[in-house]
Amino acid sequence: MSDRGRGAGVASAIVGREVRGARYAIGAVFGVHGAVVGSFATRVPWIQEHAGVGAGQLGLALAFPAIGSALAMPVAARLGHRFGTRATLRVLLALFTLALVLPSLAINLPTLCAALFVLGATAGTADVTMNAVGVEVEKRLGRSIMSGLHGMWSVGTLIGSALGTVAAHLDVSARLHHDVAAVVLTAAGLVICARVLDLRPEPDEEPPPRFTVPPRSALLIGAIGFCAVFAEGASLDWSAVYVRDVLNGSAGLAAASTTGFTFTMVLARVLGDAVVNRFGAVRTVRVGGAVATLGGVLVALAPHPAVAIGGFGLLGLGVAVVVPLAFAAAGHADGNTSRAIAGVATVTYTSGLVAPSLIGGIAQATSLTVSFAVVAVLAFALVLFAGVLRPRR
Repeated sequence: MSDRGRGAGVASAIVGREVRGARYAIGAVFGVHGAVVGSFATRVPWIQEHAGVGAGQLGLALAFPAIGSALAMPVAARLGHRFGTRATLRVLLALFTLALVLPSLAINLPTLCAALFVLGATAGTADVTMNAVGVEVEKRLGRSIMSGLHGMWSVGTLIGSALGTVAAHLDVSARLHHDVAAVVLTAAGLVICARVLDLRPEPDEEPPPRFTVPPRSALLIGAIGFCAVFAEGASLDWSAVYVRDVLNGSAGLAAASTTGFTFTMVLARVLGDAVVNRFGAVRTVRVGGAVATLGGVLVALAPHPAVAIGGFGLLGLGVAVVVPLAFAAAGHADGNTSRAIAGVATVTYTSGLVAPSLIGGIAQATSLTVSFAVVAVLAFALVLFAGVLRPRR
């Protein structure tokens, strides 16, 4: 081998190690982000009780994270363009982990809505940035990794919700629980972001617009994500309340329903890349939609907390890979990864705006049982419309 060839091989190996290291770093970022969500979700009953809000008011309050996300997401692309993804993600992730302490401090509906707005805004901007970095790492590796990255998010959610289950079982206040979690997760995020891929624009590249209507492709891809996020958000935010109020389960069983949901999401996302590579995105989502539909029906008809917990597990298994596939499809279809993901994320996470208020509103007018019948119907939409994820030549 010539010196030139040997040198090129060494350079390629170094670049390969850097990309692999960046993959592990962004995977860990997904884990930290998920841990915040899991830590919050399992303590929703505690927060509801101490803020003194009913089911309908809680549904209204739980719409505010999505409002904050939808308004803040377009900012993420501009921040990444100006400061680079590494510095941007370090700041945005720290703001999100610190915002975890706010909801447990709420004393009434207005303060709860404000706290959840801030939590959602910081979550959304961090989410867009870390998904954009993930798609770029996927492109450089030349193979699917997005399901695995979202699997790490679910691992973080599982860990956060498992610790929340323990805290709820021991009757530890959510304020103390979230204070400790925020400190630990903020420190971890600052260390991890040091190895995140630092993407910067070309010198002549125009900054993203402050606001733009998502293109038709983003609307179509976002619609399939909308259905999945609706089922996911309803399960994360309402599973514990459902088991406690509808099925008269204990605080430990109520928290365990959220843990069961997140566990099956972890399992599906860890295996997701291999499944998608073998069967394709469309077939995978159609089968997942059928599984999620069955889970929603089980929840709605559950006579006992154990049956509902099983139903939430099937919901998690069925919807797990849909959002990673939607982001991957958007990122590969548009040269500006952050802009494309921000467009799909805005459409997809609008479901997070609709789901909590709709679930709470239906529960107020009828019951939470009817609310989860709606979740089953939207899960079946995944079976019908999975074709939008088919790669376009």
